Amino acid sequence: MLKQTLIASLVAATALTSGVAIAADEYNVSAGLTAANAPLGLHGVDTVAFISTGNRIQGAARFAAVHDGVAYYFATQENLDAFNANPASYIPQNGGFCTFGVAVGKKFDGDPRWADVRDGKLYVFLSEAIFNAYQKDPEGTIVKAEANWQQIRSTAATDL
Repeated sequence: MLKQTLIASLVAATALTSGVAIAADEYNVSAGLTAANAPLGLHGVDTVAFISTGNRIQGAARFAAVHDGVAYYFATQENLDAFNANPASYIPQNGGFCTFGVAVGKKFDGDPRWADVRDGKLYVFLSEAIFNAYQKDPEGTIVKAEANWQQIRSTAATDL
């Protein structure tokens, strides 16, 4: 019953955002472009700081890196340098889309306010309720998301 309620919540979230541009590619990004001429990923939160310390620190445009067409902001030059040295270690899993959503075959916004770092990987979620559902079976959710991501990675969110 809980799973059906959560899926219904995810579908409702899609309906509410249907008038808003949703990233159609492999990354969850903001609408519009940054000064780095790319859309912003992870809502501008410094991924290096998040993964290394667990703190949600807002990055700054002056410390920006573009990876695979997505701009990421960092709080310090050191964090920017760490990202540039190994971007794959710091980009959010599932393109920055909600991990629980990907586990059920959807692409919903991944909000860094609700996130988890497991085995050095960053997973983000749509909302507090969805994050709480994930916490009941994090390993199972991650396994399902990893399998589904391979199938939906290049599918537009609106086509799912």
